[in-house]
Amino acid sequence: MLTKALLRVSRAGGGYRPRFAGREHRPLAARVLGTYQGHVGEPREKLDAALEDLETEADDFKLVRGFAKLLDREAVFETRAAVSPERARRVAFEAAESVGVVSEAERTEALRQAGQHFGTTPDSVATSLYADLDERQVLAEFDSRWDPDQLVAQYNLSLGQTALFDATELRVRTSDPKALVSAVKRLRLMYEIRKTEGENRVSDREVVVTGPDALFRSTRRYGTRFARLLRTVAKADEWTVSAAIDDYGTERTLSLSDDDPVRVPGTEPVADVMFDSSVEADFAARFESLDLDWELTREPEPLETGARVMIPDFAFDYLPASVASGGSSDSSDGVHADFRVFFEIMGFWTPEYVEKKLSQLETVEDVELLVAVDESLGVGEEIAARDHRAIPYSGTIRLKDVRDALRRYEDELVAESVADLPDELVPETDVISLEALAREQGVSEDAIADKSFPDHERVGRTLVRPAVLSDLAEEIESGMAFSEAEAVLDEVGVEDASAVLSELGFAVEWEGLSGGTVVEKS
Repeated sequence: MLTKALLRVSRAGGGYRPRFAGREHRPLAARVLGTYQGHVGEPREKLDAALEDLETEADDFKLVRGFAKLLDREAVFETRAAVSPERARRVAFEAAESVGVVSEAERTEALRQAGQHFGTTPDSVATSLYADLDERQVLAEFDSRWDPDQLVAQYNLSLGQTALFDATELRVRTSDPKALVSAVKRLRLMYEIRKTEGENRVSDREVVVTGPDALFRSTRRYGTRFARLLRTVAKADEWTVSAAIDDYGTERTLSLSDDDPVRVPGTEPVADVMFDSSVEADFAARFESLDLDWELTREPEPLETGARVMIPDFAFDYLPASVASGGSSDSSDGVHADFRVFFEIMGFWTPEYVEKKLSQLETVEDVELLVAVDESLGVGEEIAARDHRAIPYSGTIRLKDVRDALRRYEDELVAESVADLPDELVPETDVISLEALAREQGVSEDAIADKSFPDHERVGRTLVRPAVLSDLAEEIESGMAFSEAEAVLDEVGVEDASAVLSELGFAVEWEGLSGGTVVEKS
């Protein structure tokens, strides 16, 4: 971003249009770059003088200063002095006080005494006195990330951002709405998503970002959040921005789109923050450390709320052990892997914004929604009245509260699954454990404990067809090594060898660490 003093806009026709740099300004950008490169090792005052010369030649001095403002962030300036300027001033001023400096000769004497103190010459002390002033600092290094074309691109992005300093509202359409909403929430801006009628080349959804005049007193800090948001917007392939600008008391409209020369130079590093707030980041880290049957998804698909749209902070996807271990996720098998609970965190919001969100929650239909609400907002009962589950918190969200809420859903899902089960279960396989069968049905093992299995016999925690048991009785005989018998059982899928051997009338006689032998039960 640039400073407000470097803003270049046209107000022709009552509009508010940034005066972007074009291809014709590339030579000027190259000259500014060359000026910095040519003054490495020189004091800033010489660099500034050279830049002032360029300003007199350019059509607009603000353009030169804008380029220079960006390049200053690429430059490393150092204080170079024989003696620390602070120490040089302290000792020289003490010497001047003892000498009583009035004339040039007395000044020279004070500097001589200071030089003796530091073991250097009076001239070295004199040049060190104010070497830390900005204009006397030396350009030590200059390694710009930008070539002339990239500098022009960065200038245009920064100019667009600066033009948004005094915005009070933004209306944005983008081909990447998820990235936009994530940035809006991360910057702690207030927003709503509206569905619009009619065709639009970018999107039928408009993200309206509310400005400081609506909720807060106007501050530059808030305005810079709008400016930072443009960087995310400009990354999308297609986008439009319409901003209401408070131009010294006159409301003007700023319109930008991907047709404008506003791009994000690819060489500029981006430190994207994963979460919108420390509350969210803390919750996600702690939740994912738990071993639950729920998978946390950040910023899931939008929810329809009448004519508007909301994107919750998280979603919990029910992922029972059967799915997590590679089982079927088809809901027709009774597994509720497609069951989703949305999770919204109400934290830093103002009373006005809370009212907006509450009205949105009221129109959310046919979805399960948990809302973690900061206790200071005092709207937990209103959320519950809208048929959503409210989880109060202060500072951090308690995992136990979220876990308890999710378990209520689990209990309901299991109860539904049990109610749908027939009294008789007929597994397709010859041998199956009760655990595996319960997984297939999407229920707990206890839920099928009282069911009947007409085609199988229950042997311990395993179901086995009678024909398989007959075959096993012929293959396994007394005196066989337990390891051999175990291999026979493993071939047909029996995991609980001891229970099946007992059903067949055998026991295992163990011989210490050397193994065991199958014998007939006495």
